[in-house]
Amino acid sequence: MTIYFLRHAEAEDLAESDFDRKLTPKGLQQAAKVGKFCAGHGLEPTVILSSPVTRARQTAEIVAGALGREVTIESWLACGMETATLLARLAPHAASDSVLIVGHEPDFSTAIGELLGATEPAALLVKKASLTAVEAPWLEPGAGQLQFAIPCRLM
Repeated sequence: MTIYFLRHAEAEDLAESDFDRKLTPKGLQQAAKVGKFCAGHGLEPTVILSSPVTRARQTAEIVAGALGREVTIESWLACGMETATLLARLAPHAASDSVLIVGHEPDFSTAIGELLGATEPAALLVKKASLTAVEAPWLEPGAGQLQFAIPCRLM
């Protein structure tokens, strides 16, 4: 399975709560750019899963729209996701060719690092609206292989 990690696009700084922060105009453009990039390069995940947090959900919906796919909202992808939870929750999708997950930092850098078997997962930094692909033949730490990491500005 290929796991595509998409960090949410740029969001506003202020809102009533962190959960409710919406994408900025730049963030909306970034999400559209990611969707266009995925569609133009044949990156069409079987499943798209998103954090319920507004900025991640908005990012996922824009990308899914460009791909003609639906988004499934998953509470476990909200801020504070742990790698063990990610691996357990992806297990039902193991037969899928690829899964796109939309979420947050530092959750994604930690999960990617652990999947790759990095001794210091915090050495990775997943930028806003960047797309990282990890091939994971087994859903366990150290079993992944980095396929690519593309910041939005290069899409």
